[in-house]
Amino acid sequence: MNKAREFRINQLNSLLSATPNDPFLLYALALEFLNSEKFDVAEEKFLALITDYPEYTPTYYHLAKLYEQTKQKEKAINTYKKGIEITQKVKDLHALSELRSALNELEFE
Repeated sequence: MNKAREFRINQLNSLLSATPNDPFLLYALALEFLNSEKFDVAEEKFLALITDYPEYTPTYYHLAKLYEQTKQKEKAINTYKKGIEITQKVKDLHALSELRSALNELEFE
C-alpha cells in the first residue's frame, strides 16, 4: 500500500473514532481498502454500512463492484437488487439509475 493511501486510512480511522456514527467516514474507509485491493477488509466495512446504515445508497454499488472484481457474480447481482430496492424506497433516482445500469450490464455479459 502506498504511503498516501496509508495516511488517508489512518486519518479516516482517527476521524471515525471521533465520530463513529458518520456513515460517510466508514464508506470512505471502505473505498480506500477497495482501491488497495484489500477486498476482505473493504467487504467487511461495506457490510457494516449495510447493517448500520441500510439507506446509505452508494454502498450497494461499490459492494457489488467488489463482488464483480472477486468473481462473485451471484453476490453482485443480489447486492445490486437490494440496492435497487433501497434506492426506490428512499427515492434516490441517481443511485437507482446507476444500480439498474450496472445490474443490466452484469446480467447480459
